[in-house]
Amino acid sequence: MTRKIIIGSRGSELALWQAQFVKTHLEEQFPDRLFEISIINTTGDQVVDVALSKIGDKGLFTSQIETELQSGAIDLAVHSLKDLQTEQPDGLIIGAVCAREVPNDAFVSKIASSIDDLPRGAKVATGSLRRKSHLLNYRPDLEIVDIRGNVPTRLRKFDESDLDGLILAYAGLHRLGLDERISQVIPFEIMLPAVGQGAVAVEVRVQDDGVRELMASLDDIPTRTCITAERAFLRRLEGGCQVPIGAHATLKNSQVKLEGMVGSLDGRVVYRERVNGSIAEAENLGICLAENLIKKGAAKLLDATRAEVESSAQTALLL
Repeated sequence: MTRKIIIGSRGSELALWQAQFVKTHLEEQFPDRLFEISIINTTGDQVVDVALSKIGDKGLFTSQIETELQSGAIDLAVHSLKDLQTEQPDGLIIGAVCAREVPNDAFVSKIASSIDDLPRGAKVATGSLRRKSHLLNYRPDLEIVDIRGNVPTRLRKFDESDLDGLILAYAGLHRLGLDERISQVIPFEIMLPAVGQGAVAVEVRVQDDGVRELMASLDDIPTRTCITAERAFLRRLEGGCQVPIGAHATLKNSQVKLEGMVGSLDGRVVYRERVNGSIAEAENLGICLAENLIKKGAAKLLDATRAEVESSAQTALLL
């Protein structure tokens, strides 16, 4: 009897798009196998009225799914790669990194065709400290408003509000067929993406050789190489959604180019630098870039930011 392969996923529209993408690919490559999607709720899905930075970032959108994978209840887990912690839980490994979508952030607006066109004092919504830091560094006159929820929820909240702009990942809007909502694909000069943004990761058990073999057809080596550099950068900085960190790596002619940033919450201080090297050096490039920014003062900036976020979270709990 053919073993059914169970694919674990969150239940949001975007998560299910990603899970269905993986399922369809596997069905095409292995027509004699059976694949099924199992929806699993995560902490990030359950707590929707509190900023992510105030509830921690240790596996908010992944831990419950990973527990199911470790227990054998599911056979593989599909994630937005940017949600994964930089160290895999015991017994798990990233079995495949799918080819990356455009990793830029996107600007959605009712009144402006770009961030530059917004009037002074305009209100822009985002749930990301990274995006907030970038926006205030570029346009310190803007008022940043926190927003949570999956992509359709955030768009609905935006439409029903007096907000002038909203920042979302391009990949999410594009995959859900919402390109018409995009006013501007934000250039990297203005805003670097989150580590892994635009990429889909498939997590599997280390000892499940059969499932690991299936993943080879999904794994995109150029994307995995770039992600390796970005995640090494984030790992060295001990970063997550509670601190403003961004990075983007590209691969061309066997050379990896990596750019990264660390910023303050108010956007007044942003450390940003680039490094490049060979494919074999991808992980070391991430570490090197992090070390360069640490020398400039990034570590102290991150410590101050974490303290500020923690203080804000404790205040919110008392209210």
